[in-house]
Amino acid sequence: MLNISHYTKTYPGGKTAVEDLTLHVSPGEICGFIGRNGAGKTTTLRAVAGVMGFTEGTITIAGRDVQKDPVGAKSVTAFLPDNPDLYEFMSGIEYVNFIADLYAIPSKARQERIGRYGEAFGLTSDLGSPLAGYSHGMKQKLALISALIREPQLLILDEPFVGLDPAASHLLKGYLGDICARGGAVFFSTHVLEVAEKLCHTIAIIQDGRLIRHGPTAEVVGDGSLEDVFLGLTERGEGQ
Repeated sequence: MLNISHYTKTYPGGKTAVEDLTLHVSPGEICGFIGRNGAGKTTTLRAVAGVMGFTEGTITIAGRDVQKDPVGAKSVTAFLPDNPDLYEFMSGIEYVNFIADLYAIPSKARQERIGRYGEAFGLTSDLGSPLAGYSHGMKQKLALISALIREPQLLILDEPFVGLDPAASHLLKGYLGDICARGGAVFFSTHVLEVAEKLCHTIAIIQDGRLIRHGPTAEVVGDGSLEDVFLGLTERGEGQ
């Protein structure tokens, strides 16, 4: 589903944010992308989502190259950034319909999906309200609805559980499982290591722009916990 091959991102001035990263996420897989702040997680996610260019390497999603075929790649993905930047002059329903229009979701399907996800996340009564009055958690839920109604083959999430109440977090975990059950995949970053350990099929740990561990969650964790493994690797500076 997702193939990242020798991906490198260097900024003007010579600072390398991510160096020679190679990673594969298969259909039906949830991959947790773990690292400290500044490790290169968000930079990588934004490159996969097609909203940030990169210096070297290739990234393909369902066979579509994000640089050579950006429209094709975006047609099968949905990206939820950390602290989503929504159009606050719109109401909730206007924003969701705007996203549905962008991706040509048919009217009958969009109405059913908006109704289903809006009710599930408890936003139905708020969809007519201006986004400027939404709390952070409400904006997060609306952004999730906007991503889920597209039924993407690859869902890319940056810290998706931040700002969500326990009920919404539980719902999201179930929806990620649904995406995998229909042959899609999920690639997400989180600092909530306990959630990643329980939810993810595979774990990828990045430090200072380099991938230092990647494999099935059970193999990465071993007899300890993901938190123990993560702290041990990053404190030793493995891979440097």
